[in-house]
Amino acid sequence: MADQHADHAEHAYVHGSMEISEQVSTWELFKFLAKWGSLLTAAILVLLTVWFAVGAGFLAGAISGVVVFVAGFFALRSKPAH
Repeated sequence: MADQHADHAEHAYVHGSMEISEQVSTWELFKFLAKWGSLLTAAILVLLTVWFAVGAGFLAGAISGVVVFVAGFFALRSKPAH
């Protein structure tokens, strides 16, 4: 037999009435960490690849990693509002 309370609860909900500030702040934190974490991972991978796989040495790897990080920093930084 169907539950009468479930039907009532479904119609009592008003779309857009829930407080979502915590979900919004969690989503913003996730985007921030994913964006900058990906950039840091890419810079470290470039450093290690140039250092060990190419055999160019630590200094060349470090310079390459810094170049990737700086280029990514300018590409990923927050854009000013209009």
